[in-house]
Amino acid sequence: MSDKLTPEKAAELAKRAHAVRRSILEMVTCAKSGHPGGSLSAADILVTLYFAVMHVDPHAPADPERDRFVLSKGHAAPVLYATLAERGFLPHDELCTLRRIDSRLQGHPSMKHIPGIDMSTGSLGQGLSAANGMALAARLDGKAWRVYALLGDGELEEGQIWEAAMLAAHYKLDNLTAFVDYNGLQIDGPISDIMSPLPIADKWRAFGWHVLEIDGHDHTAIYDATLAAQTVQGKPTMIVARTVKGKGVGSMENIADWHGKAPTSEECAKFLAELC
Repeated sequence: MSDKLTPEKAAELAKRAHAVRRSILEMVTCAKSGHPGGSLSAADILVTLYFAVMHVDPHAPADPERDRFVLSKGHAAPVLYATLAERGFLPHDELCTLRRIDSRLQGHPSMKHIPGIDMSTGSLGQGLSAANGMALAARLDGKAWRVYALLGDGELEEGQIWEAAMLAAHYKLDNLTAFVDYNGLQIDGPISDIMSPLPIADKWRAFGWHVLEIDGHDHTAIYDATLAAQTVQGKPTMIVARTVKGKGVGSMENIADWHGKAPTSEECAKFLAELC
């Protein structure tokens, strides 16, 4: 990684994120099921990681020296599949096989069948534990690769997250950088009404993590935060990324109902037209 994201690179990331959001809408509509809201909110984070931060190669997806990524909020698989396709791990025309019974692209990612997937996820709360194991393995093996994980803010209501938080701090896993996709909504409504994990940043600090708070749709801020995390010694880093559920589609933004509902073909055409 260079020490600065150039304007040209930032513009490229914005273009990639737009393409990823378009793919998310199209694939969920084709499947007639899925989770568009939280996939759209996380697009800028994944695009920045896969196109500017992580050492990964679509021609060598199992490279032992690659960086690892764990989508702890596994129901947001559309954003991961769309990003992998944009990066060259998957053919774009496979995306609309999402959730078909004979497809590799099931509702939650599987490391057994898809190149570029480092961990099968879906049961909320478990992904951070897996990321801990990867980071600890790298430490024990004396390897330089890093581990990245993405958590949902509703997922923070799971007790296992906080057990994993304690473990990462206890073992001083400074090769682990995690994000919270803090869009404020889960399937049943505002996180503050369901089982409030607030204040998010203060909780992670109390659990011994280095914490950064950013705009999760600002590619430069995402890049700078991951760069800063690489300089931290003796602590894992949590990047609390403020995001918008359904980001990029005004008719979907900040509406909890779009957490796990697919658009109709007519709605998809409308959403694609207003996608910014």
